[in-house]
Amino acid sequence: MHERFYSQDAIAASLSTLSVDAQKRAAKDAAKKAAKATAAEERAAEKKAASKILIKRVERNKRKYVTAVSGLEAFGLDLKKVSKDFGKKFATGSSVTKVAGGTGEEIVVQGDLSDEIWEMLVEGEGYGVPEDNVDCVEDKKKKSAG
Repeated sequence: MHERFYSQDAIAASLSTLSVDAQKRAAKDAAKKAAKATAAEERAAEKKAASKILIKRVERNKRKYVTAVSGLEAFGLDLKKVSKDFGKKFATGSSVTKVAGGTGEEIVVQGDLSDEIWEMLVEGEGYGVPEDNVDCVEDKKKKSAG
C-alpha cells in the first residue's frame, strides 16, 4: 500500500498533474489580465470620445478679452506645455489656472483668440483633437452691483 502511494512513479505522476494545473491557472490568469487591459482601453477611449474641450471668450473690460480653454486633460495633453505653446504661437501671456469649482485646471490666454486656438487644436501642431469634441462659447462677465 505504502509503495503504491509513495513510489517514484506515483510521486512523478502527482507532480506532473500539479504542474498542469498550475499551467492552466497561469493561462487563466493571463487571459483575465488581458481582458482587463482591453476593457480599460475601451473605457479610456469612451471617456476620450465623450469629453469636450471648452474654449470660452470672457470679457474683461469693455474691449478686452481673455480666452479660457478647459478639458484638455482628458486628451492626455500636458497643460503647462500647451500653455507655453499658445503663448509662443500667439505672442501673448498664457497661464494654467485652477477652476473656481475645483473641478480641474484651465489655460487662460490673453486676448480674443478662440478661433485661432480652435484651429490649432483641431487642425495642426500634433494635438490631434477631433473636431466634434471642441466647443466655442462666448461668456460675458457680470457687472458688479453698486
